[in-house]
Amino acid sequence: MNLRLAPFALLLLAGCASNPPHAPGESPASGNETIELPRAQISYEETPGRDAATVARMRAAPAPASAQVDAAADDDENRLSAQGYVRIGRTRMPVQLIGRDREADARAEASRQASVIGAERVLLDPPRGVDGAAWIADYYVRFKLPFGATFRDLRAQERTTLAADGGVAIGTVIGGTPASRANLIPGDYVLAVDGKSITDRADFQDRLKRSAGRSVTLTVVRNGETLQRVVRLGTMTDGKD
Repeated sequence: MNLRLAPFALLLLAGCASNPPHAPGESPASGNETIELPRAQISYEETPGRDAATVARMRAAPAPASAQVDAAADDDENRLSAQGYVRIGRTRMPVQLIGRDREADARAEASRQASVIGAERVLLDPPRGVDGAAWIADYYVRFKLPFGATFRDLRAQERTTLAADGGVAIGTVIGGTPASRANLIPGDYVLAVDGKSITDRADFQDRLKRSAGRSVTLTVVRNGETLQRVVRLGTMTDGKD
């Protein structure tokens, strides 16, 4: 090597070492700055039955300017469900894209996706493993629910105990809905609507749809006691909900 050029060669090599290459679509990281995540490697999965048209039709309020992003904790999903929130999708962000200590980047990506899909709440769960671990962001929207409770067909033993040919058992009751305001609780048995016996789950669902927007009286059995509960049903956006 020409000794006169050696200092210049050393300077050139030092310049290369101080600027390591970075992946396409990313910005060089200094340790404090936010990295632009490579979108193609981040997977968003829509919850079945929660397409954009359904979410727009069923949401209780317009999409916010930005979503509330919270660290996920035990029982958060049940708590949000009790408030009428429904999960509409999930993003998986592999740790190798953002690093194990880059919570700010994960939050930024979760917030960006929430704005795209109109989510109101986001639960962000950190990596929980070593191989293939990822940040998980779950997106929620509060739905308007005309009834607000899940229900199922009676089991054979329940029909025998209740001496009923049909009816439904109430499951989860969502807070702030007609079912909640009527003081229905999980485990209630609904045997009739406006004095007419219920055949099964499909029959009960059809009665609720046909009575949308008005009050109905449900005959309920709770702990062996027969009660009457008046439910003011919400309106349906169309005949499918």
